Formats: sequence, structure tokens, C-alpha cells
Amino acid sequence: MRDGCTESEPGGEPDGVPRVTLPGVVDRHVHLGLVDRALLADGPVTEVHDLGWDPRDVAAWAADPPSGVRVRYAGPFHTAPGGYPTGRSWAPDAAVRHVATPREAAEAVADVVAAGGYAVKVALHAGMPLLPDDVLRALVGEAHAAGLPVLVHAEGDGQARRAIDGGADVLVHVPWTEALSSELIARAARMTWVSTFAIHDGPGRPPGLELALGNARRFVAAGGRLVYGTDMGNGPTPVGVNEREIELLGRVLTGEALRRAVLGPADAAPALTAPLPVPETASDLIAWLRTSRRLPTSPR
Repeated sequence: MRDGCTESEPGGEPDGVPRVTLPGVVDRHVHLGLVDRALLADGPVTEVHDLGWDPRDVAAWAADPPSGVRVRYAGPFHTAPGGYPTGRSWAPDAAVRHVATPREAAEAVADVVAAGGYAVKVALHAGMPLLPDDVLRALVGEAHAAGLPVLVHAEGDGQARRAIDGGADVLVHVPWTEALSSELIARAARMTWVSTFAIHDGPGRPPGLELALGNARRFVAAGGRLVYGTDMGNGPTPVGVNEREIELLGRVLTGEALRRAVLGPADAAPALTAPLPVPETASDLIAWLRTSRRLPTSPR
């Protein structure tokens, strides 16, 4: 066994083919209100993290999820009055929580806790009104006091720096609007970044994608944790495994690091099984997931 893998001997399966068992796929950035959630049932994706929706709706989906899928949720975007994603046609009013003062920050975090959220989502989007530093610090401080991580959508010049300096735990997109300095990357290495590379994909060499990949490579080299997330629901993204996201993640990670980025923890259930060998590259992992099937419980 390695990296959470369980290998079976020939004859351990009805067809006599030796197999490997691995945890299911965890998508750490989705918006379930923008997709047909039923399509996730009993597939390779076994856990999703909803990062911005009406907390009443998403709590109901978590209580009655697609078959075989665990739903974790952050609740609404926390943003300045008029800040992102205020006014976006895809965002219900209750998916956006305007926070104007430190006192309102404390109330907002208490509401996330009461709604069963696992994290506090914050939006820092240049070009729209931005949370002032004291309110950002209050959101981070209140979330941490409640035992919740802070997940930040940081877009535009200087916003990744604000998130990093402000004590955020996760960037929900690898920064794609600017190349971060080596000094900032080093300070960010305590964090987790969510990939979402494929939303920047397109013909040629899209500058946003190239910036994101460059930032991600330096972040990983500095010791940061990079994980798979698709922003499912942002445009025509597939509901389930996003193979293009894995391909792009494979430009940064391989082997055990890639498996750990895409798949759940070693003790996760349900697990997936498919013929050996253990996937090492992005193309290997995509092929392995295509042939995988669910086990009802983890054999560990």
C-alpha cells in the first residue's frame, strides 16, 4: 500500500484482473445551484465543496445530496456593499452577504456557523467595491475564532496580496491576473490554492492560464498545497470529473502529489477501484477514472 492505495492480487476480483483501490475525486470549488446536481450521483466524484450560494438551499442539498456524494458548503460570498458578485445574473440575492463594518463581520460569521458552513467565503474583486482592511481582518479573525478557514476569491492587482497578508487560508483560484513576486509566493506557502485552471483555457496560449500555471509552479516549489477544483457551474463545465482540469493540473504535479491533489484522503469512503497500474501522470489518472467503479465502502 502507498499513498492510500490498496492493491489486490489476481483472482481478488470476479474477472481475475488485479486492481488498485483509491479514494474518490474531491472537487473543492463548485456551485451546485448552476448545474444539474443529479448528474453527480454514483460517479467518480465523491465529495464537492460549494463555494457560494444561498445557505438555505445548499444546506438542503447537503442534507439530501446526489447518491454517493458528500456536499460541504461555505454559504454566501462575503463582500463589500456592491462588491462582487452583486448584480450578477447567476447569483441569487441570498448568495451575497454585504459586510460593511467589523461588527457586521462578526454577525456574518455567526450566521455561517449557524447554517452549518464549513468555511467563510470572501470576495476581493478589483473593479468593484472592496472590503476595507479592517473588515477583512475582522472576517478572518472571527472565522478563525469559530474554527473555520477563510477562502478568498482574489481577482485583480494586489488582491492576492491582501488575502495572503490578511491571514486567509485558501485562495479558491490560483491567481491568474498577475504574476506574484517570489517574496509573496514564499509567504503564501502556508496556504492551500485551488486550481480552477480550465476556466481560463481557450485557443492559443491564454495569458490568464499561463499566469496561473506559472504562479502555481512557484507556489508548489515553495511548499504550498495545490488541490483540484473546477469552479463547476462557471460556464459550460462538465458535471463530474473535469478531465481538462486534471490535464492542466498535470502540468504542475505528477505521481503521488497529483493523486493527493485530485483524490480524497486515504480513509475516504466510498472508494474507487480500477485495474492496475497506479496512475502516475494526468493522462494515466484520467484513463484510470474512466474505467473505475465504486466500492460501497472503503476496504481500509
